[in-house]
Amino acid sequence: MKNAIALLLSLACAPAFAAANCTKHSKVEWMPEADAKAKIESMGYKIRKFKIDGNCYEIYGHNKEGKKAEVYFDAKTLAVVKAEIER
Repeated sequence: MKNAIALLLSLACAPAFAAANCTKHSKVEWMPEADAKAKIESMGYKIRKFKIDGNCYEIYGHNKEGKKAEVYFDAKTLAVVKAEIER
């Protein structure tokens, strides 16, 4: 039991995954979600999941090479802020 509690406490205290640091724009400046999805797909990404994460648009899916991708985009410009691509 002590080991289980120690494990839970160590997991709770573990550092969180570092999120992308997107520039903060007012919401009226953000590209509309439907337009963002269409533009991201035109860049070659296949979107499985699209969401807002802080000041970023974030997708889970695949890149044009078919590799799994988690990508954060600036919500105004759609510049890639952070990308994690399967090796």
